[in-house]
Amino acid sequence: MPRRELLTPAQRFQLFAFPEDESELIRPATLSAEDFAFVRQHRGGHNRLGIAVLMVYLRFPGRVLGPAEKPHVPIIGIVAAQLGVTPAVWDVYATRDETRREHLQELLARLGLAQFSRLHYRALVELLLPVAMQTTQGMVLAQAAVEELRRRHVLLPPVAALEKRCAAVATRAQREVFRLLTAPLTDEQRNSLDQRLSLLTDRPVSKLAWLRQSPGEPSAKAVLAHIERLQEIRALGLPPDIGRDIHQNRLLRLAREGEQTAVYQIEEYETDRRHATLVAILLDTAATLTDEILNLHDRLIGSFFTKAKHKYEKRFAAEGKAVNDKVRLYAKVGGALIAAKETGDDPFRAIEAIVPWETFTASVHEAEQLARDAEFDSTALLVDHYTQLQRYSPNFHRHLRFPGGGRPPGSDG
Repeated sequence: MPRRELLTPAQRFQLFAFPEDESELIRPATLSAEDFAFVRQHRGGHNRLGIAVLMVYLRFPGRVLGPAEKPHVPIIGIVAAQLGVTPAVWDVYATRDETRREHLQELLARLGLAQFSRLHYRALVELLLPVAMQTTQGMVLAQAAVEELRRRHVLLPPVAALEKRCAAVATRAQREVFRLLTAPLTDEQRNSLDQRLSLLTDRPVSKLAWLRQSPGEPSAKAVLAHIERLQEIRALGLPPDIGRDIHQNRLLRLAREGEQTAVYQIEEYETDRRHATLVAILLDTAATLTDEILNLHDRLIGSFFTKAKHKYEKRFAAEGKAVNDKVRLYAKVGGALIAAKETGDDPFRAIEAIVPWETFTASVHEAEQLARDAEFDSTALLVDHYTQLQRYSPNFHRHLRFPGGGRPPGSDG
């Protein structure tokens, strides 16, 4: 497995850096009464400033200031102001490396700090491994290492050395992930996983790529194709609890890396890495397929309602003219009947004076039909989509069961 850099240049700098806000520097750079007494035991302003600055660095960030390293300018300023000396005297101190080494030994004893050793490295590995099993972010791992070393009063090693050790822990965690994902597999399942990298018989696409194809627009065909893909994964018979001992962040990262890697490159992976990557991809793909099947179903049902509503509205608009014609006719008939009542004339003749009787009776039957249509709900038109729904619903209900229904998503059908 090729080694990749764990930290970016910016993260390496940030790991041991002082806070950018100078107001936050006051606390770590403030000397106590005991510190003042200790510093004053050394003669000369340059020696006092030098040993005080070294002491600040040993406390925070918790490392030795390098022989040719220029201290953080605000730190020199804060410490020099407390000692009543000018920051420029640091340049005198910086030329006296032997004095600096003597001061460091004196400070290590006074502060009870230990040099980073192989013993600390082994303890650090045991502490960091659980962290590395939960995250693939190098900065999280490095910060955990720094915090633990500070807690144990151990001097921080150089950033490069710390990064190297954290990278070794990350590699060990990655191998443990591979082991957890592949240990439950049978030889037959391993062979089946490798077959997912081969091409389909009818097109130049790998089976793995086919499993991960987008569903496209919602349709019964798209739902059935996705159910077929889901069943293809379930047919591998992977243990139902595989991957449950691995943090979700780790599992998703492995799946994403695999999904972004060409098939021929996955084929070249070491065996456990290849099979673990394929397991992670398939677990992620199965979850994605389930979500997409449900989404396709929801969108289809929604489209059925939308189409039924539009059909109803179109039908209602088409009948609008007939309704208006009937309203105008019955307004005239009503007016004639009112006039006949007031004058004592024959009401039937009054109606026939406006419209022939046969036409009037026919309009009444038409009005009855229009009245029934007014009570008609658009949901009744959903029956028009029954055939499309019936195309996939048996497989949908057969292969997707949910909590409360007896089978969780992703379980074998």
